[in-house]
Amino acid sequence: MASANLRAELQCSVCLNIYTDPVMLRCGHDFCRVCIDLVLDTQEGSGGYSCPECREKFQDRPSLKRNITLRNIVENFLSAHPDQEESGVFCTYCVDSPVPAVRSCLLCEVSLCDKHLRVHKKSTEHILCDPTFSMESRKCSVHKKILEYYCTEDDTCVCVSCSMIGVHKGHEMTSLDEASEKKKETLQKLLTKREETEERVQSLQYQRWKVEEEAAGDTERVTVLFRDLRRLLEDLEKRVLREISGRAERISISIRDLETKKEKLSRKMRHIEELCNMTDPLTVLQESDTGDLCDTEDGDNEDRERHEKLLHDGGGLDVAGISHTLHTLYDIIKEVNVDLYIQGAADILLDVNTAQNNLHISDDRKTVSWSHRNQKHPKTPERFQYYYQVMSSRSFSSGRHYWEVDVGGSESWRVGMCYPSIDRRGGQSGIGYNNKSWGLDREGNQYKVIHDNKKILLSTDISSNRVRIDLDYKAGRISFYDLCNPIRHLRTFTTTFTEPLHAGLCVGGGCIKICGGTWEM
Repeated sequence: MASANLRAELQCSVCLNIYTDPVMLRCGHDFCRVCIDLVLDTQEGSGGYSCPECREKFQDRPSLKRNITLRNIVENFLSAHPDQEESGVFCTYCVDSPVPAVRSCLLCEVSLCDKHLRVHKKSTEHILCDPTFSMESRKCSVHKKILEYYCTEDDTCVCVSCSMIGVHKGHEMTSLDEASEKKKETLQKLLTKREETEERVQSLQYQRWKVEEEAAGDTERVTVLFRDLRRLLEDLEKRVLREISGRAERISISIRDLETKKEKLSRKMRHIEELCNMTDPLTVLQESDTGDLCDTEDGDNEDRERHEKLLHDGGGLDVAGISHTLHTLYDIIKEVNVDLYIQGAADILLDVNTAQNNLHISDDRKTVSWSHRNQKHPKTPERFQYYYQVMSSRSFSSGRHYWEVDVGGSESWRVGMCYPSIDRRGGQSGIGYNNKSWGLDREGNQYKVIHDNKKILLSTDISSNRVRIDLDYKAGRISFYDLCNPIRHLRTFTTTFTEPLHAGLCVGGGCIKICGGTWEM
């Protein structure tokens, strides 16, 4: 019996099994680490925490301290009793040789084997349950009666007296079975949520690995591109500066040449004047320096051409044109959307309530497939009636975002963004076929972008199976990209948005899938 009593002391009051990795709360009570974590998770968001054993309140989630001494006791006990089942309960009356109990009586506080159960009193006050060590914990500490109800307001088990005349009088009560089932459902939901969170963590870790892998190649390509661009700009800068400083120098040289020519002409003029003052015509005509006066006409024409060129364009590079080009390049660089490379992944889910009746939405709400069969979705005002379309449940009214779609599974699709006020029926309800939506469309081998029923054919086909839609809400821009290598910009729409925007998908055969997106920046 000493062994049975010790086993009872080593039981967790939550799972009723021997402690596994026991931890202690500040109030001194011990629990399995997994059990108390699940209990505290269920208390999350209720305004505080409490010990399941003594109900002591904690304002913040209590820290868990490992009880090494208790763990060692459990290990020694289990090693000393390897022949007993971990949750084994033995008959109280079989003293000579332990016999496993089949039932326990909460009134008598005994456990019974088959033999002693047959002679046990069967009156209604004798409450039988599965074999257990913790019979005292199944009774009210105040009235010493069996705990039969669960007080939902105080989150605790109570007896009949507590519910009728005690502090729990007038509170909402449920049966223990019902409360237990609800708690199991809550725990199951928490387990499911934890698994989903773990899957998201793994997905983000994989996405991070992909981004880091792609970033290595992108970094090398961008580095080479900017290095070459800097070299070209530096060479151009040197040439332009040389040209600017060379203009004044060329004009100075031309001035010196003209001054020299002017001085030479002045000497000739003085000499001719001296000759003209002579009375002998023969002497004037025989003078050798007078014969080359007519030869200066060709030189004068060259000087005039050089003079006009220096006055009007200065010669050499078109500095004014280069300056204009550099200003244009400066404006373009300022507008470059660097966020295209630095944003991370986000979660966009499809809204089943908007899906047209021939569309099937996957359980994870990421994939939309076209089907010949009517899916018999419930009738809702939000549901598209005419086009095979579906919207995202999430909307965007600020920030910068992008999302990606794998379109490889269909040859007829349209992706884009739309206002929630878009028409849900009729020929004007298609994404891009009104002034409330913008779309990128494929029909057969033809690609186009559409807005307000205006179609712009793309000059080249989309070469990859993925497209990206980029939204800058504040700037009023929706851009479409082909995720080939390198990424290719297809088209940008610019406007002033007047409503929140939803992602939109349309598929006329096969399936397409949302495979990535970004958080707002």
